[in-house]
Amino acid sequence: MIETDILIIGAGPTGLFAVFEAGLLKLRCHIIDALPSIGGQLTELYPKKPIFDIPGYPSVQAGDLIKNLYEQIKQFQPGFTMNEIAKTIDKQPDGTFIVTTDKGTQHHAKAIAIAAGLGSFEPRKPLIDNITDYEEKGVEYFVKDPEKYKDKKIVIAGGGDSALDWTIFLADIAKEVTLVHRRNEFRGALDSVEKVQSLKNQGKVNLITPAEIVGIQGSGKVESLVIEKEEQTFEKEVDYFIPLFGLTPKLGPIADWGLEIEKNAIKVNNALDYQTNIEGIYAIGDINTYPGKLKLILCGFHEATLMCQSIYNKIFPDRKYVLKYTTVGGIQGFDGTVKEAEKPVVKSIQ
Repeated sequence: MIETDILIIGAGPTGLFAVFEAGLLKLRCHIIDALPSIGGQLTELYPKKPIFDIPGYPSVQAGDLIKNLYEQIKQFQPGFTMNEIAKTIDKQPDGTFIVTTDKGTQHHAKAIAIAAGLGSFEPRKPLIDNITDYEEKGVEYFVKDPEKYKDKKIVIAGGGDSALDWTIFLADIAKEVTLVHRRNEFRGALDSVEKVQSLKNQGKVNLITPAEIVGIQGSGKVESLVIEKEEQTFEKEVDYFIPLFGLTPKLGPIADWGLEIEKNAIKVNNALDYQTNIEGIYAIGDINTYPGKLKLILCGFHEATLMCQSIYNKIFPDRKYVLKYTTVGGIQGFDGTVKEAEKPVVKSIQ
């Protein structure tokens, strides 16, 4: 039996940052994740994708963000149960929980933090009859290593942020990048739409709208695509076809835990601490929903912070916790090392 204060289900960025906030409160954490390595979607799906809305980083690659988060939490010595799925949760008479994985590993915790992102997920695939014949033979649903596409002809399909972001990113790597979307309007950030339009004007990106990919051709691998535009079809030679139509999320066993679910997300009390309808179980990050919810990493960080404060007060109701800024109090890891805050330099006024 693994003992911990907070059991975190999900090793994505929100789950990892929760370890840091808990560590500041001297609360121990253990993480369960179905994947073999930490990072969730950022590691598994797009480790090289640039992220632009992390405070203090004009741009940071997804994989580097995970590395930095891990460096930040190492001092608090979290435990990990990787490559296992949290299968059942049993609440004990004393209010604690026992969580058992699909491999039988049991965890005993005083509080549960579900930070499972979108849950399990699979890509939404375009309706092309023979597309499965070309998967991993030129059809790629995720961009894990951009250098793979160096000096190659790429066609990206989609109209959201991922399609726009990768079109922009790969424009400087691939030999040719073509973006195909079934509408003239895009669903992504306006800034990204303007960048793609600028790249088109510079001749660095081909933009085909409104149009759809209706066929794939090739002997053993993708060699060309059939594109339909204005009721006419034509072929385009290509090395890789990357359809980016989003992910279909599945909650998996989480859906059977008695939690209040709305549109495949867990309802929480955002007015206080992101607790679910079951006392002692919280949900933070993309897995939760509440009025005004935004699925952003930085919002998950905020939710994790308030959750940890609430858990501390529940575990130690008789203790009075006084918030101390890390710039003043420093950080003390569980290994006894102390990172002291830098003292401000005082200058006299002449």
